[in-house]
Amino acid sequence: MKGRYQLLKRIKKWFKYKYLLLLRAKGGPSKVAKGFSIGLFIEMFTLPTIGIAFFLIFPLVYFFRASFAGALIGFVFGKVIYTAVFLLNKRVGGLVVSRAVEMRLHEMLPDWLGKVFVFNLKLIVGGIIDGAIMGIIVYFPVRLLLEVYARRRTEKRKLRKKARLQEK
Repeated sequence: MKGRYQLLKRIKKWFKYKYLLLLRAKGGPSKVAKGFSIGLFIEMFTLPTIGIAFFLIFPLVYFFRASFAGALIGFVFGKVIYTAVFLLNKRVGGLVVSRAVEMRLHEMLPDWLGKVFVFNLKLIVGGIIDGAIMGIIVYFPVRLLLEVYARRRTEKRKLRKKARLQEK
């Protein structure tokens, strides 16, 4: 029993350390917020692509100079909210994917396969649009929260330093 407690304590300490590293990342809150937005964007159309879209995180993080850890956190957050956004993605995709494309797919493929392709196409297109909008919207509050945290942290450090100097 004692071994499990020690293990849980070490895991908690490791997560706290990684969390602090993320918050203190070079480039600051903007870099982490960009990564979070990228991860959320990618998750919105990963399900219909059978996870292949996940590999888009790497080049997007590099191109936008974002935080990879932030992108992974955004990706996981996207997984949590995906079920709530699933129908919205399908609806938006249905508005964008034209009837002509649907008919063409049904002509080229067997009926059941055509239905699967059209359904997934709507999810992918809707997910890209919704994910881009959500990524842009979420960027600003995440950045603001991280900036507030960083400011509070600096103030606490200054107060501790001032208290130490007064003690001497």
